[in-house]
Amino acid sequence: MHNEDSLSTAEKERYSRHLALPDFDEHTQIKLKNARVLVTGCGGLAHPVLQYLVAAGTGIIGIADDDVVHISNLQRQVLFSEKDIGKSKIDVVIERLQPMNRAVKFQTHNTRIISENALQIIQQYDIVVDCADNFPTKYLLSDACVLLGKPCVFGAIYRYEGQVSLFNSTKNINYRDVYPTPPPNGSILDCEEGGIIGVLAGLIGCMQANETIKWITGIGECLDGKLLIYDAQSGLSDIIQIRSRSDNPVSGEHPTLTGLTDYDAFCNAQNKKRTSDMVKEISVQELKALMDSDEDFQLIDVREPEEFEEVNMEGELIPMNTIPEHVQDIARDKKVVIHCKGGTRSGNVIEYLQAQHGFSNLYNLKGGIMEWKKNYM
Repeated sequence: MHNEDSLSTAEKERYSRHLALPDFDEHTQIKLKNARVLVTGCGGLAHPVLQYLVAAGTGIIGIADDDVVHISNLQRQVLFSEKDIGKSKIDVVIERLQPMNRAVKFQTHNTRIISENALQIIQQYDIVVDCADNFPTKYLLSDACVLLGKPCVFGAIYRYEGQVSLFNSTKNINYRDVYPTPPPNGSILDCEEGGIIGVLAGLIGCMQANETIKWITGIGECLDGKLLIYDAQSGLSDIIQIRSRSDNPVSGEHPTLTGLTDYDAFCNAQNKKRTSDMVKEISVQELKALMDSDEDFQLIDVREPEEFEEVNMEGELIPMNTIPEHVQDIARDKKVVIHCKGGTRSGNVIEYLQAQHGFSNLYNLKGGIMEWKKNYM
């Protein structure tokens, strides 16, 4: 591929605010002009990433996504409008962005990134920006980048919290060093169930764009080996140092993963079994008898606050996603009954507590509060 080695007069004027920066000269802008960046996903994170990479004069931008615009996207995917519903996300994004900078070239991959195509697609680019919204794709992207020696700008958002990092750059750090295994099935509600504040996508996406530009130009200090956590409710952020794990299967002392695997199966297999010998259950009749007795026990409700306000059994509210922060509040010296609406979330919580914290005194309310309502409300 031919690399440009100069800027035209028009380019110098267009990027004059870049060129006025300390340590940012024509050679720096040319690095952006010659860069090849892959943005995976075309959702909330990708929109600000793409807008600012285009505005910055990034030479070639690849976009990978196979989805169409839905009305629920409009709250945070700001390049779309109501008239775009049902259209290809990639087509609409390029239609909006190309007029911003005709010099930028787009490469489209109208497909989901999967094990069979990831290496072929990623190897065409200098750096990957992970704007995926699911765990299988995030593990896949990270592993593929490690195998190909490509840096990956990680971004994630959930409710009011966002995370950003630069993986697989100068330090031997990748996604598996932060999250060795996926969370238990059902322990993290998706965007539809858990919600997300729309502006957070813009904030975190802008941070990802900034990390990408810093890596390309070599100006500034990247979040290499660091995880930035931002709280949209407080406006506060924290940076955590990440340590490489010796047991990392793709980059540890004894790597066992030398190729890509089935990531949907990997993520779903972590906690796919739900058997009576793994999670002890208690019926609503047994719970009622326990309540009527003199036995001391703890009742924990892991639903969301709005569910609790609507109807509850006067248990202790500890929403599922806050369980890791409240492990110390869960008794170990007496029977603990955990419930949710139907028994799925509470069962996931019990599996997590048993596997990660060694609890053996936990009971899942079979049928949850819905079964309780049928019998006692």
